[in-house]
Amino acid sequence: MSQPSFTYRDAGVSRDAGAEAVERIKAHCRSTFSPHVLTDLGLFGALFQFDAAAFRELVLVSSTDGVGTKLKVACKAGKHDTIGIDLVAMCVNDVLAQGAKPLFFLDYLVTGKVSPAQVEEIIKGMAEGCRQAGCALIGGEIAEHPGDFPDGEYDLAGFVVGVVEKSRIINGATIQPGDVILGLPSSGLHSNGYSLARKLLFEVGGYDVDTHLDELGCTVGEELLKPTQIYVPSLLPLLEPPNHQATEPLAVKGLAHITGGGLLDNIPRLLPPGTKAVIERGTWPEPPIFGLLQRLGNVPTEEMFRTFNMGVGMVVVVDAGDSVDMKKRLDASGCPCSRIGKVAGSESAPFVELA
Repeated sequence: MSQPSFTYRDAGVSRDAGAEAVERIKAHCRSTFSPHVLTDLGLFGALFQFDAAAFRELVLVSSTDGVGTKLKVACKAGKHDTIGIDLVAMCVNDVLAQGAKPLFFLDYLVTGKVSPAQVEEIIKGMAEGCRQAGCALIGGEIAEHPGDFPDGEYDLAGFVVGVVEKSRIINGATIQPGDVILGLPSSGLHSNGYSLARKLLFEVGGYDVDTHLDELGCTVGEELLKPTQIYVPSLLPLLEPPNHQATEPLAVKGLAHITGGGLLDNIPRLLPPGTKAVIERGTWPEPPIFGLLQRLGNVPTEEMFRTFNMGVGMVVVVDAGDSVDMKKRLDASGCPCSRIGKVAGSESAPFVELA
């Protein structure tokens, strides 16, 4: 009796599907390239050259993140062309919070079985996110893990490298009582709190992704899949040195990307000892999805503010004397902000007080 012969395909991995996926995504990735990208897709490493002479004390800033169980909603809705924007946003907004300009982005995509069309949709979203952030989608990895994922499902991770001059790093060290806190609006849930949101909407509320809710003005799926706002185009021009722009930059003392942990856990990360943030609820528009979730689950207010962004995706801390001008500049950039609170003195560790 002859011994059976096995191939990689017999184990559930299709090299042909992987090769087709790579061919499909090349044009999307190239659409993000700049003259700084020295390699095309396909080599073992990606090369990126930038003008280091333009920086007196160059500091690289890196971040990595995913999009959590928002992926479950994308798969449930069969919509994969925006989840890549979320992945890029979660990373580039993080390095922006240190004042850095994103340079290039890489991704890791793993699935049980590669679907070239699905992969193309996912990468198309990443390319759109990179174009918004002004960085290059320079490389990545597509991995096929047979048996590890239900059909059609996948996971994502993203990695970004940015650059900032050492003297212009934003770390919150100069924040003091009396400073003003501005909030930049989120587009909705962004990419945090989805395990709770899915439980409340799909299990407690009994809704489906196709359920239209007048309160939201759209279907549940459309609301949950709104892409995460990318703040680089609005904020970065305000942080660059004077010779890069017509107006003198204002001193931004602190930036907080409001992700997992919400306003309550993220703002204290940039506050120095002896201070607290006093946030005045009602000073910014809260998207209706948050009120719906709170009612469905009778969720305590503190839990809401520790799980969701509550309509604020990025916080900017400035001197009180600069706050009006900063708000005008942000409003003019297409990202209208709200004055949501102030910094006060505190004898305990930095925290957020909801007023």
